[in-house]
Amino acid sequence: MTQQSPTDLADIGPRPQRARGKARLSAKLRNGRSTIDDLHMSGSAKLLFPRGKDELQAVYLNSSGGVTGGDAFDVAAHAQTGAHLVMTTQAAERIYRAVPGQVGRVATQLTVDAGARLDWLPQETILFEGAALNRRLSIDMAEDARLVACESFIFGRRAMGEVLHDIHLRDRIDLRVGGRLVFADRLRLDGDAAQILSQPATANGAGAMATVIRAAPGASGCVERLREMLPQTAGVSALTPDLVAIRMVSVDGFALRGHLASVLRYLCGAELPRPWMI
Repeated sequence: MTQQSPTDLADIGPRPQRARGKARLSAKLRNGRSTIDDLHMSGSAKLLFPRGKDELQAVYLNSSGGVTGGDAFDVAAHAQTGAHLVMTTQAAERIYRAVPGQVGRVATQLTVDAGARLDWLPQETILFEGAALNRRLSIDMAEDARLVACESFIFGRRAMGEVLHDIHLRDRIDLRVGGRLVFADRLRLDGDAAQILSQPATANGAGAMATVIRAAPGASGCVERLREMLPQTAGVSALTPDLVAIRMVSVDGFALRGHLASVLRYLCGAELPRPWMI
């Protein structure tokens, strides 16, 4: 048996702790109201349930305070037949500096059954200098289901003078309707984010961006109204008669939030969950 000297042990040092979290939620329709059918939480992933009306509202909370390299979070939400599930986050998620070679991972799986509705409305994800993140949103829905989904990034808080020169970001969104892939979005950003985003063909100096999807029978009917609402730094397209995609960039997170909140209120036909107002 090989003995390690005190010097060897000192070189190893304490191993940093890594945050882990899993959350599973299923909503069902009972007596005209959407209620919890199945619920599981572990690690740093928590779900809170404010009082709603007929829909079931769930607020996701990362109790570790943010994500850094080596952390891993998994969220799965399922709206069963006829149910209406609304999900948001307690606050903006923060992606902090990572140890070189370590990447944080956030994976979300949404399932929307026949006649069901799911509104996925997390608040912004804020990236800090040195952040490393792989994020994935996978959605499977029935052909007559309804979905509004939003994901957004803030590349450093402009009001705090933050400029990102070293980040690693992989983001992907996959949407399947009736088992068929209808939307696939990929974002890869490495290195000097400020320099890359300053280019006219990328973000023309914008420091925040959002992607919004609306999938529902006849969803394209909202395109003209959305074009009236959106700023000049945003665009909307009807990819199919039942699928609309919006891309929005803004100078900073404050400007993005103002435009985004209006769009989401219109698409959801209701006020946003209360954490958006805090």
